[in-house]
Amino acid sequence: MNIHWLLRLTYWVRHPPSPGRIALITGVIVLCLILVGVERFWGWPETLSVTPTGRGGLPR
Repeated sequence: MNIHWLLRLTYWVRHPPSPGRIALITGVIVLCLILVGVERFWGWPETLSVTPTGRGGLPR
């Protein structure tokens, strides 16, 4: 662990974030967990994959 992170943690302990920031961080974490759950149960849509599809965007 870097000394920078320890200093940042001590700053957060002395000056805790506002309730709005805590809600924002919680919302982002929940959104990420929902996306992981959707991908795990239903899979990733083929239209959003990064595999090359050929000329003009049409599948070969």
